[in-house]
Amino acid sequence: MTARRAYPSDLSDARWALIAPRLTAWRQARTDAGVSGRTPTHDLREIFNAILYVNRTGIAWRYLPHDFPPHPTVYGYFAAWSKEGIFTELNYQLTGLVRDHHGRTIAPTASIMDSQSVKTSTNVPLSTQGTDAGKKIVGRKRGIITDTLGLLLAVIVTAASTSDNTIGADLLDQATTTYPTLTKTWADAGFKNRVIEHGAHLGVDVEIVTKDPQVKGFSVVKRRWVVERTIGWLMHHRRLVRDYEARPDNSASMITLAMIDNLAKRLTTETTPTWREPLQPQHTQNT
Repeated sequence: MTARRAYPSDLSDARWALIAPRLTAWRQARTDAGVSGRTPTHDLREIFNAILYVNRTGIAWRYLPHDFPPHPTVYGYFAAWSKEGIFTELNYQLTGLVRDHHGRTIAPTASIMDSQSVKTSTNVPLSTQGTDAGKKIVGRKRGIITDTLGLLLAVIVTAASTSDNTIGADLLDQATTTYPTLTKTWADAGFKNRVIEHGAHLGVDVEIVTKDPQVKGFSVVKRRWVVERTIGWLMHHRRLVRDYEARPDNSASMITLAMIDNLAKRLTTETTPTWREPLQPQHTQNT
């Protein structure tokens, strides 16, 4: 076991302590069930660090630095955690901790939804792409719903041609299943009557918030700025600037992973250096 220099995207000891129990339990359950038929040899923390590296830098899996575990192994874990909902579980657990830290009830009652269309890379199957006629973007559309702190409650990735009404209804279904306490959500004018009616069926009051037509140029729109800020947070992760994932569910997992990174830092009061900031010395870790 050798030490390596830490990357800015690496988990600190404090952040790893928040994530380790779920991943360790997952691996132990697979070992007990005899999945894969051999004893795992790669360190879970290093595998998660490698996934965060891809998420933050935007590189292709096969371009992972050699001091991480082999890229097929790292991707295999990412795909398994995505398929089995491990990223979703971690996001749920950390969201509750952050809400509690801010003096909020663990279960939110209010939310904000929005969608974002992004271009796709050449490896994305045409069957999962589409054209957003309004924004003139060929690619995929991301629908997210957040609480009033901007924390991710649900995410959906579809072809960009999918209507906001369809995305909004699916988001409400997903969010209310996870958080049955939700009774209110704000959305922009792209989410129309179908979403309002579907929300009413679920017991959620959907309020459409529009920009004041008398105001020219940029203006902060009531409530909607919260979810728009969340999209800004997510876009710090270069893997999300364009959709590179062959599978829409893996694309949703990349979004969830970026929020997990954000949540863990909130809980440990840490930040990731940007190009505007000088790099601070980081502790190396045994791997």
